[in-house]
Amino acid sequence: MARIFITGSADGLGQLAAKSLLDQGNEVVLHARNAARGRHARQHAPRAENVIIGDLSDLEQTKRVASEANASGPFDTVIHNAGVYQASARDILLVNTLAPYILTCLITKPGRLVYLSSGMHRNGQANLDGIQLDGGRVSYSDSKLHVVMLCMAVARHWPDVYANAVDPGWVPTRMGGSGAPDDLQKGYETQTWLAASDDSGAKVSGRYFFHQRESRFNPQAADVRLQERLLGLCGEITGITFPA
Repeated sequence: MARIFITGSADGLGQLAAKSLLDQGNEVVLHARNAARGRHARQHAPRAENVIIGDLSDLEQTKRVASEANASGPFDTVIHNAGVYQASARDILLVNTLAPYILTCLITKPGRLVYLSSGMHRNGQANLDGIQLDGGRVSYSDSKLHVVMLCMAVARHWPDVYANAVDPGWVPTRMGGSGAPDDLQKGYETQTWLAASDDSGAKVSGRYFFHQRESRFNPQAADVRLQERLLGLCGEITGITFPA
């Protein structure tokens, strides 16, 4: 049994992953951006241990999410699931890039980290000059490339942690739309597998998965120089240095 924290778990893939992990006998702490969403999350996953409230588009609230997560005790796994798609460049940067960076830095180091990316990251550019809160130029694809870069950097710096990135596919959630063609169940199974499975295939690090298989990723993500620059820029904006 594992103890798992999942960001963005009020609905969609995050909540489906939470329910699956609860069904497997794990302990799960949910996250929602506001109290109303938190109540919705608890109604649909009543066996969850708790729900932490915090808007990840706000730097200070994101830091408080990390503090509350630590106060509730250590986790075996953190799934960085929260993300926004149709949003301003600022919110995309804050939620998709900076929030997983902040939470990775501040939450007591777990044994496993799972980062939700997207197949669209292959069209992204490292675009590190665009990482600015005001006047930035970060697209959704760029932000999901940043997620893979962060994952690869964490795997390199923290060899005692299994850190992996996941492409859930284009699945029919609120974000993906009802016409999305990929399998919804397969969309959340990979992160639950990486989060809690004793399968040797899940006990790896620095990999990018699609439907429980390693998949091709944007080669910029493996560039150590770019990874280090990303960590540095995120540190400058947030005031939080990555604990290498």
